[in-house]
Amino acid sequence: MADTQIVKVDQGGVNARILAKETKADFRRIEAASVKMPTRFTSAEGKRFFVRLFNTLQLNTHFISVIARTRLDHDDIAKVEATIRAQLDAVNESLNSAIDGAEALFKAHGITSVATYDTVALDVEVGVLSSSGRRFLEVLGKLDQLMPLLQTLEIHEVITAQAVDIQRAALKRQVRDVANGARNFAIGLRRRMNAMGTRQGGIDDRGQAVAAQALEASSGHDDAAAQEGMPDSGGSIVEPGPVSVAETADVSDPD
Repeated sequence: MADTQIVKVDQGGVNARILAKETKADFRRIEAASVKMPTRFTSAEGKRFFVRLFNTLQLNTHFISVIARTRLDHDDIAKVEATIRAQLDAVNESLNSAIDGAEALFKAHGITSVATYDTVALDVEVGVLSSSGRRFLEVLGKLDQLMPLLQTLEIHEVITAQAVDIQRAALKRQVRDVANGARNFAIGLRRRMNAMGTRQGGIDDRGQAVAAQALEASSGHDDAAAQEGMPDSGGSIVEPGPVSVAETADVSDPD
């Protein structure tokens, strides 16, 4: 007897919708080498967090560690990097603890199989730019691993749906906070770099003003010499051009 399919299952449409909704991160100006790593996500949370957060975190940490370091104090950059690593370590520890706890409940209640997804897995090859990117990818992988464990425990009524929701929300918030923290650090460092450019522009403006005043004084002396019948220096005086103000656009490139 031929198999009869009584439900419609996903054929890749879910992944297409997830990818279509997200803005593509622009890596065209990133010249760093990357390690290519095959990656697979099966849970809804793992897929969406990977698509929404991973590449933006990579761009922000690249800006912090590579671009900002060319203009700002290295010790300040090191402190930012240490804070991001500490956040990654904390969420990694939380996920490890949650996975260990779920596996202990599996064993205690004789559960031998894990719930699986009928949606097509998201298989991608990822270019990892830095140790922060690699660590964050590992965090996303552990979040993806934990989700079906919690779902299985809820199905078997080992833990309540409310408890699952609370734990899931807390862990997702920790993961999201890492990416948001890197973004906020990058914004703050970019503002400092732009402020430095503005201050440098102000210094240049004052220098040009002093030069213009000296030029006017020199012109006055030449006029007085001419009135006394003395020959002038023979040089032409050029009026100072318009003062240029340093641009304050976002710095995205060390060049």
